[in-house]
Amino acid sequence: MTQADRDRLVTLRKARKRLITQGEAAMELGLSVRQVKRLLYAWKKRGDKAVIHGLRGRPSNRRMDEYVEKTAVKILSADVYQGFGPTLAAEYLQKKHKITASKETVRQWMMRGKLWRGKKEKVQQVHAWRPRRSRFGELVQWDTSEHDWLEGRGEQLYLIAMIDDATSRLFARFVRHDTTEENMRLLWSYLEKFGRPVTFYTDKASLFQTAGKRKRDEPGVDQDAVEMPPTQIGRALRELGITWIAAHSPQAKGRVERNFGTAQDRLVKGLRVAGAKTIEDANRYLDEDYLVWWERELTVEAANADDAHRPLERSHHLAASLSHVETRRVRNDYTLRIDGTLYQIERAAIVSRLRGADVRVEKRLDGSLAVRFGERYLTVKPCAVAEKRKARPVKEKRVRRPRASQRGSDWNKNFDFKKGPKVWQAAQESGYKRSVAE
Repeated sequence: MTQADRDRLVTLRKARKRLITQGEAAMELGLSVRQVKRLLYAWKKRGDKAVIHGLRGRPSNRRMDEYVEKTAVKILSADVYQGFGPTLAAEYLQKKHKITASKETVRQWMMRGKLWRGKKEKVQQVHAWRPRRSRFGELVQWDTSEHDWLEGRGEQLYLIAMIDDATSRLFARFVRHDTTEENMRLLWSYLEKFGRPVTFYTDKASLFQTAGKRKRDEPGVDQDAVEMPPTQIGRALRELGITWIAAHSPQAKGRVERNFGTAQDRLVKGLRVAGAKTIEDANRYLDEDYLVWWERELTVEAANADDAHRPLERSHHLAASLSHVETRRVRNDYTLRIDGTLYQIERAAIVSRLRGADVRVEKRLDGSLAVRFGERYLTVKPCAVAEKRKARPVKEKRVRRPRASQRGSDWNKNFDFKKGPKVWQAAQESGYKRSVAE
């Protein structure tokens, strides 16, 4: 049973005890009221196993053969079907090629075969007022405000705030930097105080969403949606079983934006009167005065008295989830390099299949380091890197001189061709003409 199944059981127990209605349970589980009634009936008959789908781990009985999908994609790739939409393509597959499939199935085939690009449904009504959520903890808006909170009396501060949608209950903290680490620290405090909310509602900042890269010279070109890896906060929320929703505009998260508008007026003036000059003074005034006033004056009662926050279970390890997680590969000598430092896995922690495997490295908020392989944590320690041997200096090559026997004879060493007699003079001196005449 997964954590999601256990969370579903908690909701079903509340519905069975009539702490919440079946409609509210259906909204929280993302199901219809009829399906909630079926789950309650099955739970009464079969116990906790009712929340586990019967086909889990098995292929669907209605799954079409993969060969049919490949055949359909090959057919639709022909030039004659260029530009066909899923609805028309499904009709022609059935009419001409005897392949019967719904238009939604054909749409999925075409998207996997790069023949169709999914389009988002256009919003019909923009910035419409919506009712509050019915229970405390169903939806919590989360954002950060950059402002001159101390009005030049001290360092630059940021205010991170979490406000409940049903009750407007506020949870906030001043920090020096709007970083992942500071947001995780506030999230840790929230979870320890209230528990796990159902949903967090934030903007599309890089802390919560990894933005895809696109060329600057093509800002308006449509591209296929690419699933980007989650951020550290996004990964942590998944591990804790908390849903994350991104707002498409500031108006969509108007409750937290209006909270910042109030804070930038009333809170700034209160900090000025209190003479706050440091982050410690600012947080002290925030906890002891401003949040107390907010709780007394601006919070409301939820439509349903039930608390939607879920408790932290044994499977939830906040120190592990709320950390900077990376993946490293173990070398053949059971070492791994992290931030330029080489770490050795102790002999007692070595298990089978560890060599060459990927391990999870957790850089925790308290500065410690944890390495996990599967569900087991490994003990590691820094080790010194052996110094590389210095290369030997390259010796200069000797220029070998040729031996004396290879230089030849020195009979003409001091002979000067310029000072010597001409050829004809030498011939006359030797009596060449006289010998010819005779």
